[in-house]
Amino acid sequence: MPLISEEPQIPESAQGPRVTPAAGRTAPTPRPVPGPRSAATPRPGRPGPGPARPAPPAQRTHPAPAAPVAPAPAENRSAPQIQLIPATAAGALDAAEEAVDLLLESGRAPGDILVLTTGEQHPWAAHELSFGEAAYWAQHDAGDDVFFADVSAADRAMSRPVVVVAVNAEADPAVARTLPVARDRAAALLIVCGDPQTINSALGAGV
Repeated sequence: MPLISEEPQIPESAQGPRVTPAAGRTAPTPRPVPGPRSAATPRPGRPGPGPARPAPPAQRTHPAPAAPVAPAPAENRSAPQIQLIPATAAGALDAAEEAVDLLLESGRAPGDILVLTTGEQHPWAAHELSFGEAAYWAQHDAGDDVFFADVSAADRAMSRPVVVVAVNAEADPAVARTLPVARDRAAALLIVCGDPQTINSALGAGV
């Protein structure tokens, strides 16, 4: 009787989700594309009833490669890495949410992430503030979940490993002031979603 060879074992990939940039695609708001969300991934907000994080649209465009950002001064050895995600003001909040999804799926703890918006409040922040500022900031102080805040509160926010900024205002003169503050709050990584020229100018002005 002929011997039957064993089926080769296919090792499971240990790599996390990848985002592949589209070649030659022109998109008005390039964004990272998140992989499937794990059911165990915590979401910000109260455990009781409350609005869920907005679901990503069914159709997503592949992101363009991150635009170059001026490097931090050599003498500032504790400066975080800076990643710029090109986006319009209307698409900056979606881009920031997708960046958070990718961070969580790659293994970042929810409490490692602070999200700041320069324009309209994130729906989660608006909902939680309806319970009062004391309860809202108590969640920030607990440090066990993603926290969303307006840039006007950046001075009050504590440092976290990752800070994501959504430049979701068409014209915000406070950007030049708040981006350097956000960079100071980011211990390891600062992700800024918005117009590259505005962001580079603001970061350069804050050096």
